[in-house]
Amino acid sequence: MKIKTFISAFLLIVFVSKTNAQEFKLGKVNIAELEEKEHLKDPTAVAAVLFNKGEVQFEYSQDKGFEMVTEVRTRIKIYKKEGYDWANKTLQYYLGSNLKENISFSDAITYNLVDGKIEKTKLKSEGEFDEKINKYWGRKKIVMPNVKEGSVIEYRYTVKSPRIAELKEWNFQTSIPVNYSEFKTFIPEYFVYKPNQKGYVFPKVTVEKGNKSIVINNKERSGGGGLASAPIKATFSQDKINYQETQTTYLGENLPAMKGEAFVNNIDNYTSSVSHELAMTKFPNSLLELYSTDWESVAKKIYESEGFGIELKKTGYFEEDINKLLVGLNTQEDKITAIFNFVKNRVKWNDFYGYSCDEGVKKAYKDKVGNVAEINLMLTAMLRHAGINANPVLVSTRSNGIALFPNRTAFNYVIAAVETANGNVLLDASDKFSIPNVLPFRALNWTGRLIRKDGTSDEVDLMPRKLSNDIVFMTYNIDSDGKVIGKARRQNSDYNAMITRANIDSVKEDEYLEKLENRNNKIEISEYSRTNEKDIFLPITETYSFAGGDLCELIGGKIYVNPMLFFGNDKNPFTQEVREYPVDFGFPFLDKYNIMIQIPEGFSVETLPTPAVIVMEDNLGTFKYEIALNGDKIQLLIQHQINDAIVGTEKYEMLKEYYKKKIAKESEKIVLKRI
Repeated sequence: MKIKTFISAFLLIVFVSKTNAQEFKLGKVNIAELEEKEHLKDPTAVAAVLFNKGEVQFEYSQDKGFEMVTEVRTRIKIYKKEGYDWANKTLQYYLGSNLKENISFSDAITYNLVDGKIEKTKLKSEGEFDEKINKYWGRKKIVMPNVKEGSVIEYRYTVKSPRIAELKEWNFQTSIPVNYSEFKTFIPEYFVYKPNQKGYVFPKVTVEKGNKSIVINNKERSGGGGLASAPIKATFSQDKINYQETQTTYLGENLPAMKGEAFVNNIDNYTSSVSHELAMTKFPNSLLELYSTDWESVAKKIYESEGFGIELKKTGYFEEDINKLLVGLNTQEDKITAIFNFVKNRVKWNDFYGYSCDEGVKKAYKDKVGNVAEINLMLTAMLRHAGINANPVLVSTRSNGIALFPNRTAFNYVIAAVETANGNVLLDASDKFSIPNVLPFRALNWTGRLIRKDGTSDEVDLMPRKLSNDIVFMTYNIDSDGKVIGKARRQNSDYNAMITRANIDSVKEDEYLEKLENRNNKIEISEYSRTNEKDIFLPITETYSFAGGDLCELIGGKIYVNPMLFFGNDKNPFTQEVREYPVDFGFPFLDKYNIMIQIPEGFSVETLPTPAVIVMEDNLGTFKYEIALNGDKIQLLIQHQINDAIVGTEKYEMLKEYYKKKIAKESEKIVLKRI
């Protein structure tokens, strides 16, 4: 199933139950709410949102122009200790000098029922925290006092922001049930926003029109800001103006908790929510200003921005070094590899995302540290300097969610791509274990958008097509007491190799082996070695000897052994009756096990599992189980292959049944009896 089909699958809009006329106000907690022991519709819930009400309005001041004011009022019920974290609230805010946001909390109270009476505990200053994350972002947090099982907490917060390019996303659902969620926007006629809705369940929407007025003493004031470092300008010709305001109300009730499922990319992709992107401004006495309307215009605006396209044009700082590097290199592949490795070794990633440069490529090159944009835009510029057709690709990371709708904030990352006759070669020099067409896992998020110098752009499939292998060779002997002694050799390629290298990176060998032993039924490992640990273009191989006394069962003089020993998996990750979200494996893969078992002297085979082959439709995957007895040895070959990184919900039942049969077969035991 194609990616766009997946996207359309979760854009379905389902209306919730009929809205009643009940009002929800802070300070009106009742005894019934405090006495409630569990959620009516979800008894397993550790907490529930009793109501969450948000309003976005625009205020005008003569010194700042239009600002966006968001006010949120929330009441939450705590049922269990596991829900105590819901009594805390953290908000991130922008610190940029020209577009600084301001956040304030108020009316924060914890309610408890004590001897049949309601007891209130107000939040004090020691329960409020404000920290600077970096020069762009800060974070405010409240920790509610006197929280117990049964508590009800409520609070209000207000965000004042000149960043009017977007309204902060409003989530109607979360990981606990939401009884009532209401979001209102009051938009002046000067701003046209495009609402983007996602999720399987979406609430009722009503729209009303109204009138408002503002007083203007200075004829030209900022209309707002957020699309760039400078605010948007608005010119008014009167001292007082009347304008029309559009009030839109989004209302949802009895929204179920978002339940986690195995192999989900980012559950926020499927959460019922609404976001708004500024599409146009139309101030009096000014021309219409169009903003992001489609992916082409989004890409073009980003490319033309100061921290992107201009940085790509800078080459003088690296030309001498790259010219020396390219001496004697004749093929495009050799040049790509050399430049890619040069950037990875030259500039260290500072762990900051973004498609726009922070300090700039020249400073990053000089200081040998930079954000993702500085590293990968530098890489793109160097490849172009070498005569290679390279372009940047905008990406939304897995944690940021899928880029569903055309807007500048949909992306938070950038990589490089080389266009060839055989397809794109995708490159990310910010990760030391990445190689061409093996991106860091964080960047494997369905599609990106490639931007060329002429402003044209194309959607790029980020998901891998090549199988990542995990191949195990294992031989072992079983003695008459059921003790196992053997050797194992495990080879990982591509994404499996990247994961292995990340797991062993900066970890002492003794510590790593202890975890490996504990994870594999408390075996004892000796003679451990690795090959190609540093050569990331080659598969990494681990080899070791092992011994275990609890790997077999002795019952009635017979030995029962699972031939896969500690490599087997006895739990099906897919247990839900109905799958709500696509299965995201991240990358296609092949797991292969070649196992040789020495039968102990004085024993013979009583029971041997039968061979099996399981094939899924549409070439989704196959499982092969081949086993044979050769004299006093048993040879086993197991192969499990999944060919698609993402599996749609319409194939879930087939995938679930496949895993059920696979695990059942892998769990079958060989029975050895005394001769």
